Amino acid sequence: MRTVITTLRQFSASLRMLLALTVVLGIGYPFAVLAVSQLPGLQHRADGSLISRHGSVVGSTLIGQSFTDRKGDPLPQYLQSRPSAAGAGYDATASAASNLGPESIVGPASLLTQVCARSLAIGREYGVSGARPFCTPDGVGAVLAVFYSGPGFSGRVVRAVSVNQQCPDVPFLRSYHGVGVECARRGADYSRGRLVPIRGDAPAHPAVPDDAVTASGSGLDPEISPAFAKLQERVIADARHVSVAQVAAVVRRYTTGRDLGFLGEPVVNVLKVNLDLDELYPVSRSAPR
Repeated sequence: MRTVITTLRQFSASLRMLLALTVVLGIGYPFAVLAVSQLPGLQHRADGSLISRHGSVVGSTLIGQSFTDRKGDPLPQYLQSRPSAAGAGYDATASAASNLGPESIVGPASLLTQVCARSLAIGREYGVSGARPFCTPDGVGAVLAVFYSGPGFSGRVVRAVSVNQQCPDVPFLRSYHGVGVECARRGADYSRGRLVPIRGDAPAHPAVPDDAVTASGSGLDPEISPAFAKLQERVIADARHVSVAQVAAVVRRYTTGRDLGFLGEPVVNVLKVNLDLDELYPVSRSAPR
């Protein structure tokens, strides 16, 4: 009998604690946070930092978006966002990163080849060199599978294959340690070779900034670096028939420094720049989509 009474008391105490925590944390706390979020100065951010133009919501200052045509090609009159791995690109319902890391260096879907291909394309788009360390001139990862005469990658080099350049592509390197470099053959297994990235003669600080070729962790980054923005100013100016200085002035207006003066890096809000460009220097059919 005493055991039953003790059990009932414990059950009653647990039930009261559950009800109390449900009221405090499940009802009281959410409503308290909601109330605080509606205070002046906080409400706009809590509601998503939405921006409206002519009665319609065109985006958020906190969530990025693409400025491309229906084919996915960049619209030259707009500042372009960084790459996105969220869904098909800037899908707020599929926020995610690519989950590719430094070891992803082989294959057309590898992080290295994606970076190399993007850098080459952006270099051509904006009239600068797209060369990067560990990238071939044709925009894939400069990686060799190297085979040795001895076990455990010992002995002399007997074979070298440019694994990201499939035949009949010409390998980016003629020879490695005195051995001719081969192009990779489709379906061949090079897993027994040692993967050796080749730095090449590209500058340590490429003309194409890092954020122009890499996606953010969320895939929804609304901002880019001032360096990437500056790279695009001439093309935007030509598309809008204004001077580069006029475009640069708009970019500066929406450039913010480091948080608290020392956290992070200066950034440019892409949406705000593009909306201001449309207001100041409109072109036909230039509304963001």
